[in-house]
Amino acid sequence: MATIGLIGGMSWESTAVYYRLLNEGVRTRLGGLHSADVLLHSLDFAGIAEMQAQGDWAAAGAALAQSARRLEHAGASCLVLCTNTMHKVADQITGATKLPFLHLADVTAQAIRATSARRPLLLATRFTMEQAFYRDRLKAFGVEALVPQAQERDEVHRIIYEELCRGRIEAASKALYLAVIERAIREEGADGVILGCTEIGLLLSQADCAVPVFDTTALHVAAALDYVGEVESVAA
Repeated sequence: MATIGLIGGMSWESTAVYYRLLNEGVRTRLGGLHSADVLLHSLDFAGIAEMQAQGDWAAAGAALAQSARRLEHAGASCLVLCTNTMHKVADQITGATKLPFLHLADVTAQAIRATSARRPLLLATRFTMEQAFYRDRLKAFGVEALVPQAQERDEVHRIIYEELCRGRIEAASKALYLAVIERAIREEGADGVILGCTEIGLLLSQADCAVPVFDTTALHVAAALDYVGEVESVAA
């Protein structure tokens, strides 16, 4: 079985979901006692979060590039970066190794393109919502991602870092997110919702929304499993 290399820990709350979903996916596909062949390097998020806050993306990228090299040397067959925000430094990661890199924005855009949605609301960290690196990647696929209003973005971001990344799931925060979604649908014509931070799937799901919900964590896992399956088919 090809080995999936995970760059995780940002936060470990969502990395744990990646690990669970990968193993559940392999068990569903192969049955029996099969589980995922995974190498995980889990970084200390405190240092990375400080670099984010200071805008020191070069240092953050260097840290993740080193993580990628460690996984390559350990025998990973591909790389999965278990965070949307840090795809801002994807070029530093891909430049550090020869391993295939499954870009989360590409995976998400392809899933959106398979539906009728073209103007989904992007819920994510402030960096992902306000900077161009993620939305431009989606736009290249013909997806125009909308973002919440300024005050809404502040609250969406705060809930991610102060609650979800710390394992806190609050009913009031879920209600706030749903209100943001409903306003975007009503006032801006949002036709879908991107859970553009890997922790948001801990708070919201398709059952909460009338429009299509694109859970980036689940989509990323499915893409990794598909990639591994394709590699093994070729090898066979």
